[in-house]
Amino acid sequence: MDLKSLIRDIPDFPKPGILFRDITTLLRDPEGLRYTIDFLTQKCIEAEMRVDYVIGMESRGFIFGSPLAYKLGVGFIPVRKKGKLPSAVHSVEYQLEYGIDCLEVHQDALDEGSRVLIVDDLIATGGTASATANLVQKIGCNLVGFAFIIELRDLEGRKHLPNVPIITLVEY
Repeated sequence: MDLKSLIRDIPDFPKPGILFRDITTLLRDPEGLRYTIDFLTQKCIEAEMRVDYVIGMESRGFIFGSPLAYKLGVGFIPVRKKGKLPSAVHSVEYQLEYGIDCLEVHQDALDEGSRVLIVDDLIATGGTASATANLVQKIGCNLVGFAFIIELRDLEGRKHLPNVPIITLVEY
């Protein structure tokens, strides 16, 4: 299946000069969504990623991370933006082009030594993925790899990530 044909390009969003890769058209297509999750699962199995948990980054990482965790037979852990989780949290701040942001995970979500896979819909500059990796490592977990549906190669996000396997399904 040609996943690119299911991803809509929206020019000048969120600001002029940006070409936004919109996955809502992929998500609404039942066969495309099923194929995406099955293909992502297959790639993780082929890469021999033995994981205890899939971590999804807010918010589109939740969309792909939850069914991937289900297919792999492991738990799903959401990583949220500051102030969204109701219990005690581990947190990490990271730099954005326009300021600082913060990611959090419940303190009781992951046991030290757990093997985790970080999932999101897209890797661009790698900032959020790198921050999530820092959070995982701060807790004492083992980062097994990353999985993304889309990679924007020209933005070189990979160079900001730890040296672990990175799975992508579509590259621009």
